[in-house]
Formats: sequence, structure tokens, C-alpha cells
Amino acid sequence: MIRITEEQVLEAVSMPVAMDLVERMLLRLGDGRAVNHPRRRVAMQNRTLLHYMAGGDNENGRVGIKVYATNPAVGAPNFVVLLFDSNTAQLLASIDANILGQIRTGAASGVATRHLARKDACRLAMFGSGFQAETQLEAVSRARELESVRVYSRKKARRGSFARRMSEKLALPIEAVDSPEEALEDADIVTTVTSARHPVFPGALLRPGTHINAAGSNHVLRRELDADTIRRAAVIAADSIEQARMEAGDLTQAADEGVLDWSSVCELHEVLSGAHSGRTSEDQTTLFESQGLAVEDVAMADYLYQAFR
Repeated sequence: MIRITEEQVLEAVSMPVAMDLVERMLLRLGDGRAVNHPRRRVAMQNRTLLHYMAGGDNENGRVGIKVYATNPAVGAPNFVVLLFDSNTAQLLASIDANILGQIRTGAASGVATRHLARKDACRLAMFGSGFQAETQLEAVSRARELESVRVYSRKKARRGSFARRMSEKLALPIEAVDSPEEALEDADIVTTVTSARHPVFPGALLRPGTHINAAGSNHVLRRELDADTIRRAAVIAADSIEQARMEAGDLTQAADEGVLDWSSVCELHEVLSGAHSGRTSEDQTTLFESQGLAVEDVAMADYLYQAFR
């Protein structure tokens, strides 16, 4: 058994590689070659939660689990992925997975953007400027040639720092703005990656033809998108409908309000395989609702194991 550190993850996995790994794994999930178990949580009296999610890849003979604990006082300090050989039942690797999770979450939005955004989409509105926002922005920039990025988050200093840092890293014009309205002006791609409990922008501001990546709401009490945004979406793709029904507040709350019919939601692998048509016109609004899947972690973990064994 080997241990793979955060530094090694950062060294070995580029965003284009991660996007290809995620896309291939989603296709295997769609045709039954892979299996995914949604996130579960153990709740403690002191408000600590233990989160765990598991998946398996029959094609490559790998099975794995990601586990992490959270507490309001300290956040989520340690993510770990354990990777096993499904043929020998041997533990192959223990992988420090803070960065792994950050990269694969961004990669999923990049894949969705590659397949659902208009081909000429080039202006991104970012909501959120935290740890996860960095890879969300990088992945979208790999999927489309961006001409401009506007970022909005609650703290002015933080969004300003994010804009300067990411502009230098990606060689893109990135502007920190003071309101959701400014962020959305002329945007044809929108990415939300916040911990908001209430919608971060009014859906009425969306331009026809916009693609949205909603990556922040992984609890039924969190909601980044309002009912109008859900109502406008001609295509709603989740990474997993089963998992979305459990924890995608954007969708569960819209369903409770009678705005969303779950039968209208597809899974992203259906778009990738052509089983679902995806975007069929330039003026359609499309939405990817991202929860993050264990099989994506398994794909990344196997790649890292092959690199460092």
C-alpha cells in the first residue's frame, strides 16, 4: 500500500487530464461498467458530521471510498480516499484528497460546459471565490475560450484577491465586481460555488442561451438558484439523480414548490453518450447540478496510483 500526498496530487493531475478521467468514468457509470454509492453522513451530538461515499470501476478492477469529517468550528480539514483492487481485495493506496476533490469537482463542471454550453460562449460569471472556485474557473476556461470573467462573492477583499490571483494563473481578464447584476451582465456561462442557503442571483437576469454550473449546494438546506432559474432551464442534468434527490437543495426545494418535475432531469452521462440530446438550440438555458460522485474520486485515485506505485 502506498500513500499519496496532496503535493503529489497537485504535481500529477492537470485539469485536462482530470476532465478526461471524469468524462470516461461517467460514461462507464451510464452503461453499467461503474457503480456509485451516494454520500452518507453520520451526525454527532457536537455537530461533527462524518461523510462517506463509495464507488467501483469494473473495467479497471478498482473500488474505493472517500471519507471526511466536518465541524462548524474547523470546516473540513482532511479528506482521504482509500483505493482497493477489486480482484484481490488488497488496499492499494491511501490518498490525501483535499486537492483531489477540488480538481475533480471542477473537472465535472468543465465536462458539462464542454457538452452543454453554446460553442461561442466566452463570458463567465463566477459566484464564489473560495477554495473550490479556483478549479471551477480553470475547468470552464479549458472547455471554452473565455474572453472575460466577472466574479462576485460577499467579501470584497476576497473576491479581489481571487480575481488577481486567477488572472495571473490563467492569463485571463478577470474582474471582481460589486453585485450579482454586474457579474451577470452579458454572461453566457454562470458558475455558482458557494455555501449559500438562499439564491445568489435572480433568474430573471439570465440571458437566453446561458449555461449554468451549480456546484455549491450539496445539502437540502442550501440553495444557490431560485425557482425562476430552474423554470427557465430547458435541460437540467445532474451527475446523479439519486444523489441529487438526497442533497441538491437547488432541485429539492424547487420540486417542493412545484416548479420542478424530477422526470425532466437527466444525468450528465446521458448527454455525453448521446442518449439525451442536451442543448438543441442556441437560446436554451442549460443547467448542470453537481454533487460530486465517488466514482470520479475512484477514477482520479486509480490514475494517481498508476503514476506513483
